[in-house]
Amino acid sequence: MSSSMGKTIGKNIIRMILLVIAVSIAAFTLMTLSPIDPLQANVGQAALGSMSQEQIAKLEEYWGVGQPPLQRYLAWAKDFFTGDMGVSLLYRQEVSKVIAVKLGNSMFLMVMAWVFSGILGFVLGAVAGMHRGRAADKIIRGYCLTVSSTPAFWIAMLLLIVFGVWLKVLPIGLSVPIGVEASGVTFLDRVRHAILPAVTLSITGISNIALHTREKMIDIMESDYVLFARARGESNWQIFKNHGFRNVIGPAMTLQFAAISEIFGGSVLVEQVFSYPGLGQAAVSAGLGSDLPLLMAITIISALFVFGGNLIANILYGVIDPRIRKGEKAV
Repeated sequence: MSSSMGKTIGKNIIRMILLVIAVSIAAFTLMTLSPIDPLQANVGQAALGSMSQEQIAKLEEYWGVGQPPLQRYLAWAKDFFTGDMGVSLLYRQEVSKVIAVKLGNSMFLMVMAWVFSGILGFVLGAVAGMHRGRAADKIIRGYCLTVSSTPAFWIAMLLLIVFGVWLKVLPIGLSVPIGVEASGVTFLDRVRHAILPAVTLSITGISNIALHTREKMIDIMESDYVLFARARGESNWQIFKNHGFRNVIGPAMTLQFAAISEIFGGSVLVEQVFSYPGLGQAAVSAGLGSDLPLLMAITIISALFVFGGNLIANILYGVIDPRIRKGEKAV
């Protein structure tokens, strides 16, 4: 690795750390300004009315009501960055344990969607680019433009109605079968429950990489070396194998890593539609229930995933084309 590349990576890591700190401050501020009363949201107005002042005071101390925001943030930051994420106020257990379970479910879902959308998007984009202006190109472009303008939750509900309610071939929600003990849940059960949410995320993630790959493929098909290849009698498959694939796969991979943020963001809505117990659904519950330790931990982990994906994309860009590395002059 060159020294300039090392400097670029170092700058990106420092930038990522600063962005994570800024995200934590913004999330904490929004939670502090939230009009939701944590006591009423989690205990209930009727229950509060039947409690004594001593009991209410203990609950306020437990939820951190009345403490200065800056003091609360500094105390949280000190504990968090020393490895203590705190205790979830909703789940009544350590945040790290809640995150481990929820993140495991979400990763199982998002990895499936990320791989599937990347492969299918690349294939569709390559086919469209190689057949520019033809029927295949028009169909693929129409599909991508339609899907890119369609909300993810609407696609999720449509798939749920068709395959879960009408055809009844796939589960309508959750990550495991209802009424089955954890020891009795098989890997295939988890896969079946993850198919619909994973397909939803894949459908919404295909369009960007497909359209991007299409444009790159069009440039390659109009290049001089492809014209020479056609003059030598090479078929479309030979041209793609010998010239197209290696020139398109790099940009497609970098774009796919940058798309981690889109898949992560889309999973929040998709998990809500399918009642999938992942990190996105936990974030919604933590926000509505004013569970500050859990929501802050989810926010930081989400930011690390998003910024980490962008960091990998930037590194790959620099490896593929050294001219775009910061600190180096284009040759």
